[in-house]
Amino acid sequence: MLSPVSSSQELAPIPPHSDSWIQSGTTTYYRAGLALFLVGFASFSLIYCVQPLLPAFTKTFAVSPANSALALSLTTAFLAVSIVLSSAFSQALGRRNVIFISMACAAALNILAMFIPNWHAFLVTRALQGFVLGGVPAVTMAWIAEEMDPKALAQTMGLYIAGTAFGGMMGRVGMGMLIEWINWQTALGVLGMLCLLCAFGFLYLLPPSRHFVVKKGLNLNFHLQAWWSHLRHPALLRLYVLGFVLTSIFVTLFNYITFRLDAAPYFLSQTQISLIFLSYSLGMVSSSLAGRLAQHFGRQNMVILGFICMGLGIILTLAQNLWAIIFGIALITAGFFIAHALCSGLVGAAAQDNKGHATSLYLLFYYLGSSIIGSAGGWFWLHAGWLGVVLLALLLVLAGIGLCLLKIRSSHLA
Repeated sequence: MLSPVSSSQELAPIPPHSDSWIQSGTTTYYRAGLALFLVGFASFSLIYCVQPLLPAFTKTFAVSPANSALALSLTTAFLAVSIVLSSAFSQALGRRNVIFISMACAAALNILAMFIPNWHAFLVTRALQGFVLGGVPAVTMAWIAEEMDPKALAQTMGLYIAGTAFGGMMGRVGMGMLIEWINWQTALGVLGMLCLLCAFGFLYLLPPSRHFVVKKGLNLNFHLQAWWSHLRHPALLRLYVLGFVLTSIFVTLFNYITFRLDAAPYFLSQTQISLIFLSYSLGMVSSSLAGRLAQHFGRQNMVILGFICMGLGIILTLAQNLWAIIFGIALITAGFFIAHALCSGLVGAAAQDNKGHATSLYLLFYYLGSSIIGSAGGWFWLHAGWLGVVLLALLLVLAGIGLCLLKIRSSHLA
């Protein structure tokens, strides 16, 4: 039996000057929350806006479904590498500056992509976009861990994750709806302009750092030692693998469900397919509630519940009834955001120092899962159809539950 306990007090470091943290309920807290919501929205809408366009890419550029998925996989692959590097640069340049520059450059590249007619050049642009966006996720999570009151850490992280959910939803839904009225190239440009405005809004709203200290500049040895120390931390390493598993399931399913619904017997339009991504609204709710629920039922229990929801949703997508498939997608989305919000929040709490390095490693594993398994899912789709994709996802769900149970047995709270 798993007891309903919370691990936040045991894992979170005790601040030397607790009155300097940003307290929940203050004006500064709400400004920071809105800024974090904007950065989550902009970064994730830019990353995932191409997902509902994958069938359109196969027609425009005459490529296979597996090749069209590279428009997302390359972005997340370069994002994974860049995240690790950006955590080092943010130690020298400051958190807010790195986040703003990353957001602005990524938005500009999205605008540029609308003018590129060649598939390979388009992929290069998407790869560069992933590389510059690396300055957003890990550095944002590090800022939250450094500046927010530890009592509000899970709640604040949930707000940021809610912003990512809203961005992921609007990037997908907005793209799907816009291309009914304008071509997908122009739609990318419109989203790029919106995200550029979000970047300046973030810069205006985010409060100055109070606990950030420049450490060793760009000293390579320091950064290598920091990353290695986190990789040797058993609880952190398990969280990293969980991040890999979570995004592998989520991105793979959403990549290829678009092709299933685009074909017989459904023949849904791009707008109809994109509306299914409104299920992300459940992610906004579940990620925000995850921290509060974990205080009553235990974080491990809630992460396992997230995986169970995903597993049930995956099985439901095997049904022929469209409403059953939609309900399955909703369960997958809610379960994913519950588990992801808790796992990502625990990384900052478990790392006693060099939090930017710790969160960068979590996101490295997270986006490698999206890139590697998201692309590998194309092989399962090609050779076994949707059943093959489902079996791959269910295997990963079982692996995730096993990791959670392993952590509990080895007494490492996660």
